[in-house]
Amino acid sequence: MKYDAIIIGSGQAGNPLAYRLADVGWQVALIEKSNVGGTCINTGCTPTKTMVHRAQIAHYARNASRWGVHAENVSADLPAIIAKKNEVVASFRGGIEKKIGLHPNIHLYPGQAQFTDAHQIRVGEILLESDKIFINTGGRPNVPNIPGLDPARVLTNVSIMELNKIPEHLLILGGGYIGLEFGQMFCRFGSRVTIIHNQAQIVPHEDPEIASELQKILEGEGIEFHLSVNSTQVEHGQGSVKVSVAAERKLLTISGTHLLVAVGRRPNTNDLGLDKAGVETDKSGFIRVNSRLETNVPGIWALGDVKGGPAFTHISYNDFQIIDANLTQGKNLTIENRLVPYCVFTDPQLGGVGMTEKEARAAGRKLKIGTLPMSHVARAIERDETAGLMKVIVDAASDRILGAAILGCEGGELIHVLYTLMLADLPYTFLKGAVFIHPTLTEGFFTLLETVKPVD
Repeated sequence: MKYDAIIIGSGQAGNPLAYRLADVGWQVALIEKSNVGGTCINTGCTPTKTMVHRAQIAHYARNASRWGVHAENVSADLPAIIAKKNEVVASFRGGIEKKIGLHPNIHLYPGQAQFTDAHQIRVGEILLESDKIFINTGGRPNVPNIPGLDPARVLTNVSIMELNKIPEHLLILGGGYIGLEFGQMFCRFGSRVTIIHNQAQIVPHEDPEIASELQKILEGEGIEFHLSVNSTQVEHGQGSVKVSVAAERKLLTISGTHLLVAVGRRPNTNDLGLDKAGVETDKSGFIRVNSRLETNVPGIWALGDVKGGPAFTHISYNDFQIIDANLTQGKNLTIENRLVPYCVFTDPQLGGVGMTEKEARAAGRKLKIGTLPMSHVARAIERDETAGLMKVIVDAASDRILGAAILGCEGGELIHVLYTLMLADLPYTFLKGAVFIHPTLTEGFFTLLETVKPVD
């Protein structure tokens, strides 16, 4: 069957692209081998952040006396939390299924897509053809090759959200976004948590003082860290697991009841038959694209996590926006120099955008920097949630913001203020004369920007 477009994967780029192309009159084949909605809806953002919120409620209740409120016998009902998470996921997924059904030009094909050549896809016994094919198949957890590690006996970000019993002692390989979010979550549910990380700093991308402050916050909740260690052996027992690590010429064995692997993602490209189409990938399997998201094969594009780079839903959606603008609106947009805000959904949140200080210095930029502890923000003091800090990195010559990090309550929301200023290409001083509502967390920017000073 011949279509104007074939889209492989109904994720956060594939679905809106299908809607848009159908709305302008294209006949679209949408292929999905699992549940519609992709990673974000089914096993990523939606379920994870639902559970993060429930963990925050448990934390507030367990520590209510800190705010002068007394609660007794606080415990997390994990089966009830999982059931609510599943309800939210089903609602989101159902909404997508309904929306697809409302588009007569979209034809949904369940099953595994495989290229037979550059313009033909097989789904089961059905052959589909198009001059334009879009790959949005996302990624999956990367399980490392450590001696003794049995992939069937470890947890991933997917399987950990199906547990019906809180782990007694959760070991986590990886000190990045996923490891930290699940670590704090299950610590607040009642698990003992130990995070094992092979680098000297958690969230390695961040500036050292940001990562150090976040680690201190998490340690204050009882999470234990082993940094700069390499896992050399895993031993699975009956209801137990042991991880042997090497650190500074010493060997250490860390024991727990469960092991979560959170050491990155790998692309869903191995079963697409990309070699039949001639589509190139890097050594990790990520599809190579140019700045317009085109592969090396004319008429084939890749969107979202499958092409590598930061694995954020909002990048996937922006990939769709770029493709849409170029194909249906006659524009020439690219992914070059796009600003991508992000958030680590710990509590407090770590929101960021643009360059870190270490990146800006490595680029040889002359800088101005401002920092402000959250303990200097009135609203944070009133909420008694003063952990963290704000940081802004400014180009000394132009007064334009190069990057920012906000580790504090609602840091993921707050970062959008500075992100918007960067999008508008306005100097940081533009906000210095602004009127901020009192008392809000945003008001902290008034003091933050007053701290901006040249640095060597």
